[in-house]
Amino acid sequence: MAGRRTDTRENIQRIALELFTEQGYERTSLREIADRLGVTKAALYYHYRTKDDIIRGLIDDLGEQLDEVIAWGRTQRDPDQLRIGVLQRFAALVESRVGALMRCMQQNQAAMRELDVKHVLTGRLSELSELLCAQETDPATQLRIRLSLIAVLFGHNMMFGGGISVPYDSEVVLGVAVDLAATREPAPPTAT
Repeated sequence: MAGRRTDTRENIQRIALELFTEQGYERTSLREIADRLGVTKAALYYHYRTKDDIIRGLIDDLGEQLDEVIAWGRTQRDPDQLRIGVLQRFAALVESRVGALMRCMQQNQAAMRELDVKHVLTGRLSELSELLCAQETDPATQLRIRLSLIAVLFGHNMMFGGGISVPYDSEVVLGVAVDLAATREPAPPTAT
């Protein structure tokens, strides 16, 4: 029974995100979400009473998933495996959940500011960044490591709605991020 409830909540969140992104947070009603899901408004109320509750549920779920990535990272002893593993897990999370939420937040900035939900993502990204940089003393390497997280976030976002007409390739984005986070010194730029 708990599995079905989780699936239903995830479906509600997915459909709500689609609608919030397509037509705007303010212009989307709970009735439209219920209609798109093929359920009654009362059935939707069982899981979420308001649109704000749906967004907060999304943010809370994302926070928990980011906490799991951070907790896994804290168990790792090898810095290279830590970076690669965290970036892989973070990239999978961005592809499955964060990208759609970021697009929704970007397109509904006023409503998201009122809900004050941005702090969950930024706080967890700071934690991930600190975790990845914990054993690194070189400022240039620390910067590259921090940029690797941004590469994952914005690499995904640019491919979906960022005006780039190239097919999204998660392996390319992850490869760029892993290269950025590498502790070896990158080759100096060559003059042309």
